[in-house]
Amino acid sequence: MITRISSKLPAVGTTIFTVMSKMAADFKAINLGQGFPDFEPDPKLVELVTQAMKTGHNQYPYMPGDQVLRSNISKKVETLYGHRYDENTEVTVTSGATEALMATIIAVVNPGDEVIVLEPCYDSYVPAIRLAGGIPVFVPLTPPDQENNTYRVDWDRVGEAITPKTRLMMLNFPHNPTGITLKSEDLDALETIVNNTEVLLLADEVYEHIVFDAKPFLSLCTRPALAARTFLISSFGKTYHTTGWKMGYCCAPANLTTELRKVHQFMVFTVSSPMQVALGIYMADASTYLTLPSFYQEKHDFLYEGLKQTRFKPIRSQGTFFLLADYSAISKEKELDFAKWLTQEKKVTLIPVSAFYRSPEEDASNHNLVRFCFAKKEETLEQALSVLKHL
Repeated sequence: MITRISSKLPAVGTTIFTVMSKMAADFKAINLGQGFPDFEPDPKLVELVTQAMKTGHNQYPYMPGDQVLRSNISKKVETLYGHRYDENTEVTVTSGATEALMATIIAVVNPGDEVIVLEPCYDSYVPAIRLAGGIPVFVPLTPPDQENNTYRVDWDRVGEAITPKTRLMMLNFPHNPTGITLKSEDLDALETIVNNTEVLLLADEVYEHIVFDAKPFLSLCTRPALAARTFLISSFGKTYHTTGWKMGYCCAPANLTTELRKVHQFMVFTVSSPMQVALGIYMADASTYLTLPSFYQEKHDFLYEGLKQTRFKPIRSQGTFFLLADYSAISKEKELDFAKWLTQEKKVTLIPVSAFYRSPEEDASNHNLVRFCFAKKEETLEQALSVLKHL
């Protein structure tokens, strides 16, 4: 028996999302932790998948993705953001946004390359960078304080992090877990930073259609200079309440897409044929994604106003289906300990924001903040609030 295996990810264990969701199941808790809806997608979309299966779309589709789907992705991006991606050479359908992230990083990051990561960050970024032999360079977001009740990007620190070894910068907006979005001045700063460099950008924009208070989403591809160096990644799972389908896509200039597809074809080759066909037809109706901001704004506001009636101090989210709340008036425990206690003793599951930092156990990553997912039925949110108001 082989007993010694050299791990490529020795510091990686089970993700916080798996841990907390298992705890939620074990303790029969209301799960507002992991980011998935507890309601079903539009029956019309489900029926389109069934129709696609019945009409013979059950074998391998074209490696980059179904032609109609890629065409409609291209049209949507151009209509919303003003940038045209060629459907044949610049749009690739992937097995969820996570595969697009992994394929992008493996395609362009070589051993010893540095990759800038804004922290807190989604947990798949750093393992993907390390698997490619890259070196993550962490730039912390400025946490909320008495003057600013939200996280902010310190672009001066981002600029200072760039070295001749910098290959890629990971940018996730609307941002998980903080819920912040980019303003025009942020894009100005980013353009200045990367100008006259060879730095590539990975734009994780999976929550592009979930932006609140009637504000437009500023995709990186709205700026030609940024679009020319950007892998733009999004998710049908987040947009259409189908996270379990694992359907996403990546748009990028042709030379970057060529490298992405080299990895994609050997990572998964292609993705579900009937679901691609169904999504291609379904997304042709722009209302299927243009109504999403108001749909989630209602859920956000319901939870936000409800939390204001508790001892939590909620922070308004600018986008995503998450919001943060300060629990310092309830407990002085560290974020992970508080989240576990809340699940075990009060039967409500949340995610500690410290889990999105490289060293969750360090005091520097603990700001007495937990993340709520409001992509839930109203009755689910009501049940959780009925518990939390008694803390």
